[in-house]
This record gives sequence, structure tokens and C-alpha cells, in this order.
Amino acid sequence: MRLEPLQRRHIRACVEIERMLFSGDSPWSAAAFHAELDAGGHYLAALDDEGRLVGYAGLAVMGTPGDWETGLHTIAVHPDHQGKGIGTALLRALLARADELSAPVVLEVRTDNDTAIALYERHGFERVGLRRRYYQPSGADAYTMVRPARRTQEVAG
Repeated sequence: MRLEPLQRRHIRACVEIERMLFSGDSPWSAAAFHAELDAGGHYLAALDDEGRLVGYAGLAVMGTPGDWETGLHTIAVHPDHQGKGIGTALLRALLARADELSAPVVLEVRTDNDTAIALYERHGFERVGLRRRYYQPSGADAYTMVRPARRTQEVAG
């Protein structure tokens, strides 16, 4: 598996994975992925040895130099490839980018997604809020989680 910047040629496969994983909660459309890439976020593709997309993740970057903020907008791994460390690799790569900017990271996660919550907590995220009926149309609740800003020097030390 290798990580590389998400390209427009990957979007069709992203949409297929979205439909598999998030069918009950308005999976992202191709237009949504195009808009995210147009906005200039930090999006990554996880590719298998044959170059097929098996996962993706995206970090929105907002603010100005010295006052950056980031939001983890999406992270997903094809069901056939879950449990192999791909989600962890994607998350760590996004967090490395946030660390380069000394930026905090904010995300929302379904309250019933114990696997994702545990992953985020292992990487320094804390629950800071609850968004009732955040996911639609299912009406599932979400935790808001935050990882404080870290400078690259703190991570290396």
C-alpha cells in the first residue's frame, strides 16, 4: 500500500467506497469530492500494489500562516481492506500535515463508531462535544473531537 495525493481520477472509486460505507448518511458525491479538491485541502489516496484505490482521507486547512486550523473532513477504507492499518496510515499522514502547520485538528465521528473513536483517541483526540442528529438522514449523533496543535519539534522529540 502506498499513499499519494488524491487525484480527480480517483474520485469515481471514492464515490463507490462512500456508497458502501455511508449509504444511510448521504455519501459524498463526485461533485463534493471535486469541490474539496478545488478548495485546496490536503487529500490523500491509499493505493494497493496494483494501483487501485483502497482508501482516502482529507484534511481541510483554514486560516492564515501562524494561525492555521484544520478539520478532518473524511477518512474511509474499502471494506475488503479494513483492519490492515490503512486508516491508521492515512490518519497519521494527515496529522503530520497538521503538525507541519502547528494546527489543531477537529473532526466529527458517529457516537456508535467505536473503532474510529478508539483510533482517534490513540492519536491524541479528545471528545469535546456532542452534535445531536448530526448525520442525515439517519439522525445519528456525532462526537466532536479535537487534537490540540503540535509543533513538528514536539512530535520529533
